[in-house]
Amino acid sequence: MNSNLTGTVAIVTGASSGIGEATALRLAAEGASVALVARRAERLEALAAQIEEAGGTALAVAADITDRARAEAAVQSVVDRFGRLDVLVNNAGLMLLGPVVGADVDEWERMLAVNVQGLLYMTNAALPHLLKAADDDPRRVADIVNISSIAGRVAWANYGAYNLTKFGVNGFTESLRQEVTKRHVRVGVLEPGGVATELGSHNSGAMLDHIDDFLASTEVLEARDIADGIAYMVTRPRHASIAELWVMPTDQA
Repeated sequence: MNSNLTGTVAIVTGASSGIGEATALRLAAEGASVALVARRAERLEALAAQIEEAGGTALAVAADITDRARAEAAVQSVVDRFGRLDVLVNNAGLMLLGPVVGADVDEWERMLAVNVQGLLYMTNAALPHLLKAADDDPRRVADIVNISSIAGRVAWANYGAYNLTKFGVNGFTESLRQEVTKRHVRVGVLEPGGVATELGSHNSGAMLDHIDDFLASTEVLEARDIADGIAYMVTRPRHASIAELWVMPTDQA
């Protein structure tokens, strides 16, 4: 392999399915050594084997990133294995919908833990290594891509806590971008519309019906469409930074 990412190392969280899996495959095809981070070890091992069989390099790292110590250990294990870190894709996410009135607060806490705390823990652990990579060959630039959502741009009834997490991701991303962009760590947010993944499957009742109706009536994106966007963001020339990329199904209003 010979591409823009040859010689680099990337971490993808939520890599056991959906956007994370597609992104890992795409970055590996672009030449990066890819660390696959998620809780489902068997899926990670199967994906790592698939990447290796295609001629790439992958490392499965089973970790619950909502635990700060485990998130930090996951990043360190990648640096110990490969000696560097150039790209972090914070993709792990959870979407549990429902009204605020009478809400299950445990569900809110689960979303905050994955969508916000996990992202913060991984970013904090990765930043020293990304800043170092930005000073080194082969690219002299490093990247963080945070996966948000159209729900980070537009609020809807019954999306309140999910909206909170994704608006928060957008704000954090822009603040961090301003801190480190002149040090050539590029920080960008990608906001998908509807994508055919497992994301909505954790809902039930009326909310699951709502999601199923949307999927049945819309030609939604595929996970590889988002992987394409991520690959575009992290393969720009050193002087070009994509701060925000909004990717929507053509027929989603």
